[in-house]
Amino acid sequence: MPVPGNPNRRIRLTLFCFLLVFLAVAVKAAFLQTVRADELTQLANQQHVQTIEIPARRGTIFDRSGNELAVGEEMKTIYATPYLIEDPARTAQRLAPLLKTDSAQLLEKLADRQSGFVYLARKIDPNVAAEIEKLNIAGLGFVSEEKRRYPQKQVASQVLGYAGTDNRGLTGMELQLDDVLAGTSGKQRVVTDASGNQIETISMQEGVRGTDVRLTIDEAIQFEAEKILSETVSKWNAKGAVAVVMNPKNGEVLAMVNVPTADANAFETLPEDKRRNRAASDSYEPGSVFKSVTAAAALEERAVAPGQTLYLPPTLELGGHTIKDAVDRDEVDWDLGQILVHSSNVGAVTVGMRVGEEKMASWINRFGFGAPTGLDFPGEGEGIVVPPELWSGSSIGNIPIGQGISVTAVQMVSAYSAIANGGVLVPPRINFQIGDELTPPAEGKRIISEQTAGQLHEYLTQVVEDGGAPLAQIEGYHVAGKTGTAQKPNPDGSGYSDENYIGSFIGFAPAADPQLVILVSVDEPHPFGGGGTVAAPAFQKIASFALQRLNIEP
Repeated sequence: MPVPGNPNRRIRLTLFCFLLVFLAVAVKAAFLQTVRADELTQLANQQHVQTIEIPARRGTIFDRSGNELAVGEEMKTIYATPYLIEDPARTAQRLAPLLKTDSAQLLEKLADRQSGFVYLARKIDPNVAAEIEKLNIAGLGFVSEEKRRYPQKQVASQVLGYAGTDNRGLTGMELQLDDVLAGTSGKQRVVTDASGNQIETISMQEGVRGTDVRLTIDEAIQFEAEKILSETVSKWNAKGAVAVVMNPKNGEVLAMVNVPTADANAFETLPEDKRRNRAASDSYEPGSVFKSVTAAAALEERAVAPGQTLYLPPTLELGGHTIKDAVDRDEVDWDLGQILVHSSNVGAVTVGMRVGEEKMASWINRFGFGAPTGLDFPGEGEGIVVPPELWSGSSIGNIPIGQGISVTAVQMVSAYSAIANGGVLVPPRINFQIGDELTPPAEGKRIISEQTAGQLHEYLTQVVEDGGAPLAQIEGYHVAGKTGTAQKPNPDGSGYSDENYIGSFIGFAPAADPQLVILVSVDEPHPFGGGGTVAAPAFQKIASFALQRLNIEP
């Protein structure tokens, strides 16, 4: 029979074992509280405290009269804490129909169990967010965010550009003025329970709303010009068209039109060519509207005096090319005014040769061609101007008539604005006011004499009243202007097309004291139509509306 052991010894052994366990626990606790304290605190905070960035409200863009062109609209953003989602696959299936997205994409976001934060949907309809909130899915969170909305839809859309998902400007004036429109984001730290439900907000850093801005654009003139230009493109089966309306005295752009138009609310889905502000970025050969620059150079250089007649043969051979007018004629003696009225190619080239290549090139630069105008718009084009040392033997035979040189619509309007403004060029601008501070016009620069500008006023008024632009006339007003019908270069570089033209008209009114300069350019009208037939009527309608809109006296 076994001898019972000492009960005291067994008790002491048991106590010793408990003591070892207690000491191990105590050491572990001390280790966790000291060596790994920061690490564990951080992990705990990640599980229960979340920092959410609250994007700032973006400033509103208004037209010159205070009409809203770009505004912020409160929407809802849904985010998730993936490690709190009990059944990611089931959750993705429930959310996909409401969010109108693929459940596989949602599952990919929810399946990352190491992630503490992931966006599921940005800036959705608050009503949809409310339906999702009713599902009471643990691990989902909701926050208000602003979405950019363009209430006028297509009106000035290529000028405005758009702001992306993060409310940063991506194109147009949204990009140009992004620093003042964007504001400063805020932050919010929230505590959630084990189910991801928000318990409390422990800190809030308020964001700063962006600054409102006003543009020089007049919403009514812009809308009417877009309508007129769209009708013109449709009537002539044209590829597209642009128009610019500007005040020559202060450079304010009242309208800048691109047709086809585009809804700014859908910019992200549109190809780049429909989002581009072609009036500012794209260059083209201007054709006969450029002859006014040639005439200005001749008057300034005294190469041709007012009233002086020049012998003009029916054709001119130069650099292996035959130059002739659009309408066959006999030999004539015409002065500078008659050359512009009849839009004579032979006459303009003859005048250009009298000026000379070097001086002609200098005046082209002086009028601002080959360089940005200073328009406060991103991506403004410079056009293409060949330096005089690279001119070929035929350059003097095509540049004076607006071929072999490419300009932007804004450059052309700027040049004519100098003529309209008594010889002083005021750079164009779109930015009118930032916050409470008005943006002053840039300082004007005299580029031609007042006498030369006055002489050109007389010639260009004759073009409308006695020449090839009767369709530009406005009842009660004297209008000055010039037509242009430019052959487009063939894409393969093999000369000029016999089928594709750009028909344009540029003019100012009232001719005696110009308040408006307006350019209309129509790309590839079909069947063939020149600037006097295609663009002049559109000019007449836009100018008539704008003159009445601005209460400009006849």
